[in-house]
Amino acid sequence: MQIWPMHDMMGGFWIFGMILALIFWILVIIGLVLLIRYLWEGSTTRREHESALEILKKRYARGEISKEEFEERKRDLI
Repeated sequence: MQIWPMHDMMGGFWIFGMILALIFWILVIIGLVLLIRYLWEGSTTRREHESALEILKKRYARGEISKEEFEERKRDLI
């Protein structure tokens, strides 16, 4: 004698739904991690680029390098 009829719980298809939900949330978490890494690395790179240019400007302002050397290094950075 069967206690639960087969049409309850969609006949076992609820397992398929659980697996799809699990895959969905794993993909969402992976996507968020990748987005955060992309944004974090992008902002770090920009800060390093700006700081190198700032150092170059300060060296030029102090007279440590000539105008030609400043322009050449600035082109390399940009």
